[in-house]
Amino acid sequence: MSLADTIRNTLVPVHREGWPFIAAFAAAAIVAGWLWEPLFYLGAVLTAWCAYFFRDPERVTPVDDDLVISPADGKVSAVGPCVPPQELGLGDSEMTRISIFMNVFSVHINRAPSRGSVTALAYRPGKFLNADLDKASTENERNGLVIDSPHGAMGVVQVAGLVARRILCWVKENDEITTGQRFGLIRFGSRVDIYLPQGAVPRVALGQTAIAGETVIADYAGRAETALTRVS
Repeated sequence: MSLADTIRNTLVPVHREGWPFIAAFAAAAIVAGWLWEPLFYLGAVLTAWCAYFFRDPERVTPVDDDLVISPADGKVSAVGPCVPPQELGLGDSEMTRISIFMNVFSVHINRAPSRGSVTALAYRPGKFLNADLDKASTENERNGLVIDSPHGAMGVVQVAGLVARRILCWVKENDEITTGQRFGLIRFGSRVDIYLPQGAVPRVALGQTAIAGETVIADYAGRAETALTRVS
């Protein structure tokens, strides 16, 4: 990543969901500093990290129905066949799953991987295992949505992690969603699983870094051309 990209992803607006937490961290820092001055500096660092966690940068999203765009910032932790969670209603057959793990320094705003209609939402309580583990997909707290995309039903699952304690989803059933649109957030470290329709070809590898709203993670019929883009 270039210096310009690093600055673009650091000096950015903070999402409104983060302000109560930033205020709480700042207040705690002031109180702690009143008790013992060195604690103020520790609190100030944690407040800065909290603001960094809730950053919400603009993204340049490829606009092409034949492309699937990353829904999350982070490391690609799984690529391969997997049966989707039962609550999504996508059947018992394996679909191609791509998982993206977000650590506590990643941008945690989730974005739609494809345009379409939200046909189902399903929340399931569960454990808070390390989200980088494969079994987190079935055992952890999660929130799933099904998007009726131009190429068929696509599952997108927000999976809570070891530190995460709340999943936010801002779309509702029957909403129309556009590629790259912000649809949710997970606090404070987690992962997103994407279950792809038949015909989608993965374009990422294990360990690769993905950027939400920008990185092409799959395409259809092996197509990988330059697409039009939109800033969002």
